[in-house]
Amino acid sequence: MVESLLPPLHTWLVNPLQGDVRDAIGRLRRATDVQHIAVMPDVHLSADVCIGVAMGTSHLIYPQAVGGDIGCGILAVPFDATADCIADPARLLAEFPQAVPARRWNRKSAPDLPDELAHATLSCPQLQKAWRHQAALEFGTLGSGNHFAELQADGDNRLWLMVHTGSRAIGPAIRDHHLGQAEAIGSGLRALDANSSKGRDYLHDVTVARSYAAANRRHIALSIGTLMASTLHVTLQWELAIMSDHNHVESEIHSGRSLWVHRKGAMTAAEGEWGALPGSMGAASFHVRGRGCPEALCSSAHGAGRLMTRTAARQKVSARELQRQMTGIWYDHRLVNQLRDEAPSAYKDIRAVARAQRELVKIARVLRPLLNYKGV
Repeated sequence: MVESLLPPLHTWLVNPLQGDVRDAIGRLRRATDVQHIAVMPDVHLSADVCIGVAMGTSHLIYPQAVGGDIGCGILAVPFDATADCIADPARLLAEFPQAVPARRWNRKSAPDLPDELAHATLSCPQLQKAWRHQAALEFGTLGSGNHFAELQADGDNRLWLMVHTGSRAIGPAIRDHHLGQAEAIGSGLRALDANSSKGRDYLHDVTVARSYAAANRRHIALSIGTLMASTLHVTLQWELAIMSDHNHVESEIHSGRSLWVHRKGAMTAAEGEWGALPGSMGAASFHVRGRGCPEALCSSAHGAGRLMTRTAARQKVSARELQRQMTGIWYDHRLVNQLRDEAPSAYKDIRAVARAQRELVKIARVLRPLLNYKGV
């Protein structure tokens, strides 16, 4: 396709795009019906479509531009206490896995799904079977990788909880099923027409997965809140909660046009909208407010973004080096070897990411990590 005929490409970058990332974005830019692409400063390579990209289409839906962890996002909520209330962080951290398992519950201890999810239906029998078998057993669980629950302190030393997780196994199941229904359009990409029955089925299932992911984060926060109330006598203040997700597709109006906006590793940042921008497990996080930048499709980065692949991080970061990078932050030292690919140095500098997207969001609050819980 002639360069002048390609859709607009807008970038907010920490460093120039690496060749493989540039090539992947170029392929996406040439894909059918892509009208607009915005690249966030946390962009990095991922399967099919890079993480850290927002894209608009007029009628085609690209499941690969949403990814597998549909509805993955952040919940940040404060306690009515300061960080000084944590007198024994090691003991507190040791109780987190009981309140919030990393993987799944056993059938006797699994919590009930909220009513709106207990009666949810997905678009085909295979997905409905996966929902029955997995949704309840994984509800209220954290997952692994870059998912976490973290206690943080803001500039006034107020204690906050931040939870990052998504739709667990049901998200990839939805993606994989609908990719099998989608039409191949070249370069390994597949698409569904939003106006077709297949497209409507995918959009329906995305809505269910996003609802599940949001409810999952809330349940995790409630579980940790119950633990904190019993041990430290503190209470979550839900009226101040910040909620956002960063893997989704939805119909939006931009510059007078109706677009299907896909965000994979990008959160919405409409004018005045609150969002949470996490750093790595050893770095600051930010609460931000959107500036409604039209060139970015009113989007923002979703975090620091990987600097190294997991393989490279495991090769370059020793257990001792991870311990050094995590000085002053409580985490499960028994997992130090398994967590090397989550080392702070495996991620971009969150402050550089924030500087690169000053047009997109305004920083309202800076938080430092105190205690980080991850699953492996």
